[in-house]
Amino acid sequence: MRGWTPRSIPALHADGGGAPGGADPPETPLLPRVLVVEDEDMVRELLEQTLREEGFRVSTVSSGESALKRLESTLFDVVLLDLNLPGMHGLNVLSAAPATQTDAQFIVMTAFGSVDTAVEAMKLGAYDYINKPFRTEELLLTLRRAVEETELRREVARLRAQSQDSIRSRIIGKTPAMRRVFNLIERVAPTRASVLIVGETGTGKELVARAVHEASGRIRRPFVPVNCSALAETLLESELFGHVKGAFTGAVQSRRGLVETAQGGTLFLDEVSTIPASTQVKLLRVLQERRVTPVGGSESLPVDFRLVSATNEDLEPRVRDGSFREDLYYRMNVFPIRVPPLRERREDIPLLANAFRLRFAEENGLEAPPILAETLSRMMAYDWPGNVRELENTIERGLILHHGARSLPFEPATGSGGLGDRSLLERGGQEGWSLDRLEREYILEVLDSEGWHQGNAADRLGINRRTLYRKLKRYREEGVLPASAPASE
Repeated sequence: MRGWTPRSIPALHADGGGAPGGADPPETPLLPRVLVVEDEDMVRELLEQTLREEGFRVSTVSSGESALKRLESTLFDVVLLDLNLPGMHGLNVLSAAPATQTDAQFIVMTAFGSVDTAVEAMKLGAYDYINKPFRTEELLLTLRRAVEETELRREVARLRAQSQDSIRSRIIGKTPAMRRVFNLIERVAPTRASVLIVGETGTGKELVARAVHEASGRIRRPFVPVNCSALAETLLESELFGHVKGAFTGAVQSRRGLVETAQGGTLFLDEVSTIPASTQVKLLRVLQERRVTPVGGSESLPVDFRLVSATNEDLEPRVRDGSFREDLYYRMNVFPIRVPPLRERREDIPLLANAFRLRFAEENGLEAPPILAETLSRMMAYDWPGNVRELENTIERGLILHHGARSLPFEPATGSGGLGDRSLLERGGQEGWSLDRLEREYILEVLDSEGWHQGNAADRLGINRRTLYRKLKRYREEGVLPASAPASE
């Protein structure tokens, strides 16, 4: 696992701790806060000492009833809960915890071999479980992942709470490249200027277009999207400008066009590089005159709409070769916004991946296994030719395929056949991998599927752990794995 440092998680209330007198010693107020619920004095004191030394703020109680009272008054990040408690059983604490409005992650401790009890705890919403007696390393690893999960859920909740007030509610990103996009949206949205959004397929150009609309004074009027590449030339004209009855075969009644439908709002034309020359002429006239004439009609109608266009292709070469009208190009390109590909904003990948994981788990009624730090590092090293859309599809498909897994593996898209349609051997053959590359990819895939448990992975690979350790060390030295990935045997 990558190097971990305590993160900023504000506490809502002052809290009594496990020290004598019920108060925590003075500590940095933003360290992760853990509640230990354990009735055995020796175990409780050992956990408290260990966790404090690791940088956590620790509070301790000895019963389920005391735990619920503490949860009602204090915001914890993680609750370490013994199931076999006197009085109120740990499972009952889990069941009652939602009434305290806590958003903490619960890690349950249970006697070795009590698998059924642990499974029941997971059904009640526990993040994970560990068997007693447990190793300190295992406990700390699980605890730190639970803290990250709590942070992520709070971040997602915060973003959702701002969805009505912020143009960034559906566009996730914190990198300088995305901050520039946000800044451009905020600047152009209140104006009437036409916007041309440029970016590779899957970068989220329509989300940017919607953000421009939602941050403008036209938010109460329609946002009308049109995929120009999906419509034939004659059909595109009819869809955009409307038609009168009898204008062409099949026009059995008059129909209003999408330009008129966008009255007072925003017309979003996607893939404008595919607009045929004849339609370009008519669209230019609409933009110049602010009037639209239906196909087959003789009377024009006044229209008022804001044009936002998008393309995944550089239009300037098309202007130079005459396939795209120069005057239309300049009408569209009053205010350009470039949406960066995902490979130019790699630092956003963990935030995007985890947001998609939680969203699709909720939408599909599935559990959301965590994405390990090592897996996120591999995701950040991948170029994502399909950009955010590919990442989105990868996460959703992974959740469905690996439902019930302890962690979500990384299975990148493999060409036009889609995600996972080819084996490693087929991919290696088509992409010209060396034998060393094929071995490396297989080792990393096995590690992913085993949640980066090196012992289990070594067993599956048929090698000893020391050999696996040496290979991972070499991959780090070659830059294939980040230095922050775990190097312990």
